[in-house]
Amino acid sequence: MAMYTRLGTGRYQASEHTQGPWDPGTQHMGPVTALIVHELATTAPRAGLELSRLVVDVFAPVPVADLEIATDVARDGKRVQCLTASVSSGGREYCRASAWRVREAPTPATPVPGPPPLPPPSAEHAGSWLTSGFGYGRALDWRFVTGGPLETGPATAWGRLTTPLVEGEETTPLERLAVFADSGNGISSAIDFGTHLFVNVDLTISLFRTPRGEWICMDAATVVGPSGRGLTRSTLYDESGEVGTATQTLFVAPRQP
Repeated sequence: MAMYTRLGTGRYQASEHTQGPWDPGTQHMGPVTALIVHELATTAPRAGLELSRLVVDVFAPVPVADLEIATDVARDGKRVQCLTASVSSGGREYCRASAWRVREAPTPATPVPGPPPLPPPSAEHAGSWLTSGFGYGRALDWRFVTGGPLETGPATAWGRLTTPLVEGEETTPLERLAVFADSGNGISSAIDFGTHLFVNVDLTISLFRTPRGEWICMDAATVVGPSGRGLTRSTLYDESGEVGTATQTLFVAPRQP
């Protein structure tokens, strides 16, 4: 089963593989973000322009239900292009995104760090809440370099999507990165998952090159302030090296008894 089944133009049915950790009836924003990328790929495509920045603002938890995605072109230039997307269900808008495409041209690339080593599977992680507790967690192959789902604090982890994003359609490396990039606050939680919510209200992905391959690595750290807000910052890698960053603004609150 894929994360989504296409129902028509811009319309999709979400499966249990999209479930997030906070409520089984709502989606993790990773699949939703990847689905936005999937739809934007067919919106005014032009050779030589590549997605370089994506910002997703989350208005409310996205239900595990049928979704509609509407896209548009906000600015269509020769060197840059700005796109927009809106995700709705049952007539309600749940999130909105903007994306920048930047033209490709030869430039002197600066040196960047190589990726951390890809570790073998861990039996400890295989039995954790991350890989058994909700649909999205089970839909990825998780490999922790540092940290882990049973620990708080910074973490470095590789992730590989093991489930198709859209039934019968190719999942691109950029979509694979988008699926994983929203997990920074989860793998690097600064406070206990059992006692507090730390839900992101946005996600910003910034890339200086297009990712390649199936595996994406995230080096993530989360800080929580004294007044109910937090911030997660993640460096993103593919198997060739660093590709960009992801940031998330967090709403933090005690869980209700």
